[in-house]
Amino acid sequence: MPSANQFTMTTTTGDQKAASSPLVNKTPYQRLISKDGRSLIRGHAPGHRDKWMAALRDMWGTWLGLRWRWVVLAFCSSFLLHWLLFAVLWYLVALVNGDLDILDHDAPPPGHVLCVKHVTGFTAAFSFALETQLTIGYGTMYPNADCPIGIALLALQMLLGLMLETFITGAFVAKFSRPQKRCVGILFSPQAVVCEVKGQRCLMFRVTNLLPVSLVDVSVSGILYEERDDHTLHQTAVEFSTDNLGSRPCPLFVSPLTYFHPLTSSSPLHSVIKPSSQSCFELVVFLSASKESTGCDYNKRTSYLPDEIEYGRCFVKSMRQHGKDRNKKARIDYFDTQPCPLTQDHVAVQINHEGSEHVE
Repeated sequence: MPSANQFTMTTTTGDQKAASSPLVNKTPYQRLISKDGRSLIRGHAPGHRDKWMAALRDMWGTWLGLRWRWVVLAFCSSFLLHWLLFAVLWYLVALVNGDLDILDHDAPPPGHVLCVKHVTGFTAAFSFALETQLTIGYGTMYPNADCPIGIALLALQMLLGLMLETFITGAFVAKFSRPQKRCVGILFSPQAVVCEVKGQRCLMFRVTNLLPVSLVDVSVSGILYEERDDHTLHQTAVEFSTDNLGSRPCPLFVSPLTYFHPLTSSSPLHSVIKPSSQSCFELVVFLSASKESTGCDYNKRTSYLPDEIEYGRCFVKSMRQHGKDRNKKARIDYFDTQPCPLTQDHVAVQINHEGSEHVE
């Protein structure tokens, strides 16, 4: 039997996919994706040694996955270790060359060639290594051009220092520019709702953009992860649309957007999304968009468990004007819901701004 955190994934050509279910663990509703989009799936590693080896093989990915506190610690530690390493090397050069025995470096004995002037101890060697790495300019301590060992060590320190600075700078830029970190202002509704629109029962959720940038080509897709009786996790594609765009991307992110999926008899959600259903499932929603000015990608995801779906409710109008003065600032209710009885009668539901729009 596999362990609780071990899983394997197999794919098929159809909409459905099967996998050993991580949901069959201690709790019946162990999430695959957190509400803020973090993956909670952890692969199985036989031992700590293999885990560390895998991290070293993918050092760049490991670095980008670190938390900022560890990134800053690694940044400071790498430079300190670099300075300490070359401080020791400069000290050894001075020791082997006999420079530490010279009392007056301004008047060395005849025939003695100093490698670095005024390096008389480890503190001076550390200061010289710091000056060399940061290129702040030499003062009383400077390398002697007549010492080949000193010139070779100087070139080695500059070369390794430039490589270290390049890696650190690139890592910081890559970490700042990750698509998921740019999406902190894109919010999904904490709950999905089920209501009827023109006699058709639909599953709905909302997403809003609080970022001070204009996003275009917004597309949303969903995957239903459903636990079956054979203890496997089946994956089924779920299509969502907004207004009358169908499956086409939304050209402008006019916040908020309300996405819906009709719960028809052919829908994969038809049999599992019911108030009395005991199905164990998780609906993961993926959003992708582009920044209009630069074309940078923005990716965000969330998930909904059965107890995060409200039946017989619908989203309220996204903006409300107070009083007759339309110049007053509107109160925005992005994710508020209101009762919407589940009947077969014609029900008008607000989708994206206009109260008179309906789902066809």
